Amino acid sequence: MMYWYGNGGGWMWPWMLVGNILFWLLIIIVAVLIFRAFAQRSHSGGHPNQGTPPPPGTPGHGSGAEQILSERYARGEIDEEEYQRRLATLRGSPSGPTQS
Repeated sequence: MMYWYGNGGGWMWPWMLVGNILFWLLIIIVAVLIFRAFAQRSHSGGHPNQGTPPPPGTPGHGSGAEQILSERYARGEIDEEEYQRRLATLRGSPSGPTQS
């Protein structure tokens, strides 16, 4: 009675095989999902929208220097005249005094 190998135990091995396959499939799927989440986060710099450029016409669109200049103007670090002068310099226009 101690050994049950010959008494109806032959039907259990297919279920153990299916269980093992499902277990390892679940482990692989979870590993792939974790890898993709970390790869996407490192590709975008940690922020979900940082990897995509802003649409045209929104603040911050343009070169990095123009964006920094716009941010400094918005914070009040520079006045409008200095902003216009530096913006003209960045865009390649003459930067002489403006005549209004």
